[in-house]
Amino acid sequence: MADDAKRLNSGVIGSYAAIGDSFTEGVGDPDPEGLFIGWADRLAVLLSDRHSGGGPASPPPAEFRYANLAVRGRLLDQIVEEQVPRAMELGPDLVTFCAGGNDILRPGSDPDDVAERYEAAVARLTSRVGTVLLCTGFDPRGVPVLRHLRGKAAMYTAHVRSIADRYRCPVLDLWSLRSVQDRRAWSEDRLHLSSDGHTRVALRAAQVLGLEVPADPDQPWPPEGPRSAAEVRRDNLHWAREYAVPWIGRRLRGESSGDHVEPKRPDLLPLRP
Repeated sequence: MADDAKRLNSGVIGSYAAIGDSFTEGVGDPDPEGLFIGWADRLAVLLSDRHSGGGPASPPPAEFRYANLAVRGRLLDQIVEEQVPRAMELGPDLVTFCAGGNDILRPGSDPDDVAERYEAAVARLTSRVGTVLLCTGFDPRGVPVLRHLRGKAAMYTAHVRSIADRYRCPVLDLWSLRSVQDRRAWSEDRLHLSSDGHTRVALRAAQVLGLEVPADPDQPWPPEGPRSAAEVRRDNLHWAREYAVPWIGRRLRGESSGDHVEPKRPDLLPLRP
C-alpha cells in the first residue's frame, strides 16, 4: 500500500455511498440470484463490521447504512450528472468515487480533459462529504486490445493521484495492486474483475481506510499449471467471439451495457435488514 494513503479512524464511518460505473456496481462478481456484489458491497460489509464492533461499555452505535449508485457503462459526465448530486444529497460519511475509465477507453479521448472534469467533481464532493476515496485505474499491460491504451491510462492515474493530493483524499491505488495482474483476478470478459479480484480490491480499500483486514490483498495466487499454446489460442478466440466483438459493436452503435439499468441501491439503507 502506498505510504501516502490517508489513514482514518474507520469507527466514525457510519454511512457510505459508492458512485461509479461497472467496476463499482460489481459486474463480474455475481451472487446466487444473478445480481452483482462487487468490491464496494464487500467493503461496506467490512465497514459495517468495524462500525458495530464497539467495546462492551460502549452504547450500541446507530446502524451502518450503505448506498451503491453505480451503473455499468456510465461515462464521467453521466456519473457527475446522475450520481454526484445524489451522493451529496445523501450526505454519507464516506464516498468512493471511481470514474473516467470508460472515457479513457474511447478513441480520441484526452486524459488531461477527463481529469479536469474529474477534479471539478471531486471539488464538489469534498465540499459536502467528510471523506472521498478516489480510485486510480488498473495497469492494462496484460489485457489484449487494451494494452495499447497503457500510456493514456498511466497519465490519467497520475492525474488522479495529483487531484487526491490537492484535496487530501485517500487513494485506492489499483495500478500498484500487483495481485490483479493475474488472469484469475478477471472474469471471462477480461474487462471486469472476478469475484476473487473484487475481494482483493475490497481488502485494499479497507486497508487504505485504516481497517484491519482478514487477508493480504496482494498475497500470491496459488501455483497454476502451464497452459499450452493451443489452450491460450482457444481461450483468445472464445473471448474475441463472445466478448470483444459484441463490446466493439455496442460502441459502434452508440449503445451501452448500462442502458435502462438503474442503481442497485439508490438509498442509504441499513446493510443488514
